[in-house]
Amino acid sequence: MSDVVTLGSYKPARTATEGRASADPVVVYQRKELEVILQMYSRLVMAGHCRDYAMGFEKNQATFSMFRHASEGAYYRITKTPALARKQGAYAVLSAHGRILRRGHDLQTVLKVLEKKSLRLI
Repeated sequence: MSDVVTLGSYKPARTATEGRASADPVVVYQRKELEVILQMYSRLVMAGHCRDYAMGFEKNQATFSMFRHASEGAYYRITKTPALARKQGAYAVLSAHGRILRRGHDLQTVLKVLEKKSLRLI
């Protein structure tokens, strides 16, 4: 009628790391960096400038993109490139057209370029 199978002899089809796209380490944001970025993002949301965001992690760069509408391109992009840490600074804020608005070593000072966008008189 039915067969009894012991789970001791069960082997998974693949290991946990076997199907990954790459085994190379990727650049990610640390918790403190994400807190600073999300605080700025929330101010831009309250001001009505942004409604959505996305994060991308690659081998050489981490990107936090802010969107006005989900169907449009990124309104602002905040990038972290550790290879540029000693030269121009690891952090950069880019506009929708790819123009670098500010670059530097400290994330909070780099994000000050976005503060004037979040303030609005009522």
